[in-house]
Amino acid sequence: MVLAGVLISLGAYAAINSSRPSNGTSPVLGIPGNSFIKAVHTPGKGYSFMHQSSGSSKGLRNLNSGARTNDPNVLMTVNKGSAETIHLINEDTSHSKHNLNVDEFNVHTRDLGYFESQSVTFIADKAGTFKIYCTIHPEMTASVVVRDPTEFP
Repeated sequence: MVLAGVLISLGAYAAINSSRPSNGTSPVLGIPGNSFIKAVHTPGKGYSFMHQSSGSSKGLRNLNSGARTNDPNVLMTVNKGSAETIHLINEDTSHSKHNLNVDEFNVHTRDLGYFESQSVTFIADKAGTFKIYCTIHPEMTASVVVRDPTEFP
């Protein structure tokens, strides 16, 4: 009976900690937006981030903001104040390692080998355009746009 209580307590503790965003101190109780990003290598283009659902390298993937952009460097657009989860998967067939970083939101993945993945949740608490980059391949850059819905209804 005591063992069951300990196991339930440990499970609850793990669940609460896993729902804590990278730039926050309290757990996210709602369902965060999801963005599935691939790290790829394409002959002629080189290393790049690609949004899995849009199928395009960078650009034109906008999550819950409803906004559209033609900026080819924008990987995702979200609303200020929203909780977002980035799921990075390394699909680089050259078997190079990759990571994903957004310093302003304390988003940092570990170095991922071929077909490894990692998810990072953050709160988009600042409006603006923020750089997404890979520390291993400096040419791998993109942007996340956080728009304030009160300024652009």
